[in-house]
Amino acid sequence: MNIILFGPPGAGKGTQAKYLVKKLNSYQISTGDILREEIKKDTDIGKKIINNMNEGKFVSDEIVNDLLKKHIFDKEKKNKLIFDGYPRSLNQAKNLDILLKNSNQKIDYIFYLNVNKDTIVERIKKRKILEKRSDDNLDTILKRYDTYIATTKPVLNYYSKNSNFHEIDGSMEIGQITAKLEAFLNV
Repeated sequence: MNIILFGPPGAGKGTQAKYLVKKLNSYQISTGDILREEIKKDTDIGKKIINNMNEGKFVSDEIVNDLLKKHIFDKEKKNKLIFDGYPRSLNQAKNLDILLKNSNQKIDYIFYLNVNKDTIVERIKKRKILEKRSDDNLDTILKRYDTYIATTKPVLNYYSKNSNFHEIDGSMEIGQITAKLEAFLNV
């Protein structure tokens, strides 16, 4: 089963993805984690990524798509993918469709965690203290949220027409969101 968890930065996608990975014996495909790994390795791509992240910009679709391709075609991960934070643009969504088709896979569920800006700001302030992430400062948060809204509106429209699309109130407590996901997945 392949799942997309979709929502603004700080919506709880990562928390829910980690739970689903254990529950479904799947693999979390977190673009944020993949990008941070490139930064940690201090590659040329990593340097471009850190500049974009610190400016509150999204990393180019080309970079993200190339980094994800190896995960999608990994035989061990086939039909066991939990996409966390991908796709973020219409180009990425269409690229994902092509990659999945070429690897004989499909998306079974798309969950949109809908959360307002004020809730996101409070969550990311807490996350900054707990996780000490360099991209979690207030200016960056606000830029990332505004960029997210502008960039991902077409993606939301693209997916919301699908019968496997489900919107969940992401401002609920973690356990309540998890219960909603379990109900849709019958697990």
